[in-house]
Order: sequence, then structure tokens, then C-alpha cells
Amino acid sequence: MTQSTATRRTFLKTSAAAGAAAVAGCAGEIPEDKVTYTEANSEPRSLDAPKATTADRVAADPTDIPAPIDRDEPATVEAELTTKEATAEIEPGVTFEYMTFDGRIPGPMIRARVGDTVDLTVHSDEENRMPHNVDLHAVRGPGGGAEATMVAPGESTRVRFKVTYPGAFIYHCAVANLDYHISSGMFGIILVEPEEGLPAVDHEFYLGQHEVYTDGETGQEGHHTFDMGAMAREDPSYVLINGEKFAITPDNYADMTAETGETARVYYCVGGPNLASSFHPIGSVWDEVYPQGGLGGRPQQNIQTTPVQPGSTAIATMHYPVPGPVKLVDHSLSRVARKGALAVIDVQGEENHEIFDPDPDA
Repeated sequence: MTQSTATRRTFLKTSAAAGAAAVAGCAGEIPEDKVTYTEANSEPRSLDAPKATTADRVAADPTDIPAPIDRDEPATVEAELTTKEATAEIEPGVTFEYMTFDGRIPGPMIRARVGDTVDLTVHSDEENRMPHNVDLHAVRGPGGGAEATMVAPGESTRVRFKVTYPGAFIYHCAVANLDYHISSGMFGIILVEPEEGLPAVDHEFYLGQHEVYTDGETGQEGHHTFDMGAMAREDPSYVLINGEKFAITPDNYADMTAETGETARVYYCVGGPNLASSFHPIGSVWDEVYPQGGLGGRPQQNIQTTPVQPGSTAIATMHYPVPGPVKLVDHSLSRVARKGALAVIDVQGEENHEIFDPDPDA
């Protein structure tokens, strides 16, 4: 490497860190063994063997959601989040060092009602190697609470805030190098229901999309290290729903099921940090969509594909007149076929040939 190249790379790293610190309002160091910096058009890298995992699963169960709120008065909602770094498989034979809230991607849903006060405690697992915090888009306050929730490994802190507007709002880690932390899994939803609540449905599902940048090729067995160069180029190795390749599908965790005649509401957040999602249900349309998770107006109806920007959400509903898999995808379809962005609702029940007849000549 020439001196000029080395100087330029050092400048770029320093500038990137300074820019991240300016956004997050704080500083943070990355352990040297955590990341790599590849150049554009670099040769494929050989990888170390897969690391021993510290978590069997990082994909959040999409049905693990707090119950709808059934009260007429504001209350204090107590919530806790634990920041946790973990080594797990993106897919079999591919390990990666994730950063999470409560060991899951997306992090736990926080559910409240307009007018509630949220009493939030943030812990940092003592095995962590980096500081973390939380920026909640439902918070009116410095950094969305990021400055007040900074925790070093083994520490805890507490903050209180009032939620004053309805919607599904993303939360995410916002330390320096926040894009690295979010890409590694640190994001989730805080849902603020309107005072009158939400319409009843048979099922609620909660999913989150993000892209992961590594020094390996998609599917290359071994331990994948986070690649800052690939992130700067916005060239991810994986685009994932709930943190693992094809995690929420019948061949994997198979968490989402429904029966014909039932209804469901899907809460979808995109951590990013860079790529928007074109959120589409293969085999259906969205009956109603609340764009960007906004609950302040009427929903859009009969929507085939809804855009979800990084750092935002969507609330979408559907019903199931016929059985069969409903595949939830980012309709930038190479992300599905090549990089893992797929979740499936397995719908069982009686055929309805008036709606769909797969074999009319039988």
C-alpha cells in the first residue's frame, strides 16, 4: 500500500467516525477485530472457520407482541431493553457477530397508548464490548432519548417520556458508527395506539428488515466479519427479515400461521441502515396500509406494494379467502432470491374455487 493510499484510507475512516459522532452526539470505539475495510472490486476473501455461536437464534418470533391496549385512560408503561452482542448463524455454516436488543431482531415491541408515560430502563449486557443506546422516534427530546440512554457494558440507565402522537415508530441504537450497529441488528418498533385503539384482527405479526455488510460472499461458509467498506458502498451481502436468511418460513422457524377467513395486521420496520423496502405480499394485496406507520389519517386501500424507508415502518392488514403460503418480500426481488429477504404466512383451510381454482379442468 502506498503512503498516499494509506493516508487517504485513514482520512476516510476518521471522517466517517466524526460524521457518525455528529449524528449520534457521542463517541465510541470499535474493537479492531470487529470490522474490516474492503476496497471496491477487491478479490473474494478467504474466511476463517465459523465461530462458536453464543445464541441459537436471533430471529424474533413475529407473534411475540404485547397485547392490544384495552383501557380508556393514560397509564405508565414500564419497559426494559437489554443491549446484547451475540454470535449466531445468518444461515447454516455462516456465522456473524450481531448486536441486538434482548438478543432478538427486531428488538422487542414497546406498546403504549397516546397520553401514556413510558418508563424505560436500558441495560447493557456485561459481556458486551461496546457502548449502546436507544433513539426512539416516538420521543420528543434530545436524540430521541439517545443521550440519556447511553450505557457501557454492565451498566443500566433509566428515562421517562410521554407519548403524544399515534403510530408505529422505529427505535434504534444511535451511538457513533450507528449505521454499523443498526446493520448488525439494533432496531425495533415502539407502537403508540390512538386513544380509541386499533380495529380488532385475528392475528398480529411483527417483522423487521435490515441489510448486513460482510467481508464474505452471500452463502460463503465461514465467519463473516462486518465490512465497513461494503457498507459505505451500500453493497450488502445479505438483506434479511428478522435477522436470519429465510428465518420466518415453513422450512425454518415457521412462526406465522393463519386460517382461511381470518385477518391479520403486520407491523413492519426497516432498520436499514441504507436500503428502502418495497413491501409486498405475494399471493395477496394489503387490504389497508398506514404508510410510514402513521395512524393520524385514513389508510390506503388495496395496495399491492408499499414503500418503507430506512428508519421507518408500515402497518398493513390483510384477510385470507383461500389457503396457501402468503410470501412477504421486498419486491426488489434479487434481495429475495439472492440475499434472504423472505417471510411466509402459512394459511391453512378449505379451498374456495370461486376465488381461486388451481385446476378448473379437474
